[in-house]
Amino acid sequence: MEDTKQNLCFRRGTMADLDGVFRLFTAAIAEMNRNNIPQWDELYPDRAILSEDIEKNQLFVGMAEGEIASVYVLNSECDEEYKNGDWRYPNASFCVIHRLCVNPKFQNRGIGNLTMRHIEAQIKQEGFESVRLDAFTRNPYALKMYDKLGYVIVGTADWRKGRFFLMEKKL
Repeated sequence: MEDTKQNLCFRRGTMADLDGVFRLFTAAIAEMNRNNIPQWDELYPDRAILSEDIEKNQLFVGMAEGEIASVYVLNSECDEEYKNGDWRYPNASFCVIHRLCVNPKFQNRGIGNLTMRHIEAQIKQEGFESVRLDAFTRNPYALKMYDKLGYVIVGTADWRKGRFFLMEKKL
């Protein structure tokens, strides 16, 4: 297996990426379902949401071996449920990570961790002081990664698919 970590390049997603991004999410949803992680489905995130992410210049892709290995969305938008968080850095400027997804073909190769480290460096360079996200309580892989990266649970949010932890990290 090739050492993907040395060959992961990040860039802003374009409309030309939409089909590939949508296929990646579809494959990831199928893989999560096989692992009893009912986090996403055909309703969320759908093609329209991903298209809007691209149109707003908020979607990024990590490319490896000529394919999209990871996808994420960055902005400062918080869902209403984020009010449930006991945010440790309420006065710090923050960025929110949405829809972080690793292509199943590249899973178990450190791509999620590498992508998160890239995101942190990217938003720190842009002047943000902290990062916020939510993680499905039934996704042990994501929770383990966020814990290892130093994210702290500051509350919970309940959405259509179940309970999510609200998490935060000071950069």
